[in-house]
Amino acid sequence: MTAPQQIPDLTPATWTIDPVHSSVGFSVRHLMVSKVRGSFERFSGEIIIAEDPLLSSARVEIDMSSIDTRNEDRDNDLRSTNFFESDRFPVMTFVTTGVRGSGTDYTVTGDLTIKGTTRPVELDVEFNGVQVDSPLGTRAGFAATTEISRKEFGISFDMPLEGGGTVVGDKIKIDLDIQAVLQA
Repeated sequence: MTAPQQIPDLTPATWTIDPVHSSVGFSVRHLMVSKVRGSFERFSGEIIIAEDPLLSSARVEIDMSSIDTRNEDRDNDLRSTNFFESDRFPVMTFVTTGVRGSGTDYTVTGDLTIKGTTRPVELDVEFNGVQVDSPLGTRAGFAATTEISRKEFGISFDMPLEGGGTVVGDKIKIDLDIQAVLQA
């Protein structure tokens, strides 16, 4: 039996996501010719790093009413029954179910819940290192990406275009840049 692998400088402990220095972003095809980008401004979570990093876990909650695409009318539509129904389903959650990989590249599997529908997803995660001597406390950085189908989560708004396709694409690319703070 081999000893658990270690990630240099990443202390096994609970790390809390710092929303001020992190981002939860997404992009989706619009009119089938370009992408609209947006973000969620309010979210929280924690990452529990185990002695064996492959036994680590995370839980994240995202406030669906905090969506920001830099267009108030579009944001209100996204909060409506056409898309997220944020009054009825105020939080999107992600909870890990597994971790595999080594070094700085990992795949994190987990359950993503949007609009009361839970589906498994895989995130490609890059560990960006640790800053130990920060005046803001010990910090670790992670970047993660995944792609989901909005229709699999019950977001089925489809307005067809005359020339084919729809106003909003089905595939949503999610990009996370996370800075986490070591908890004492």
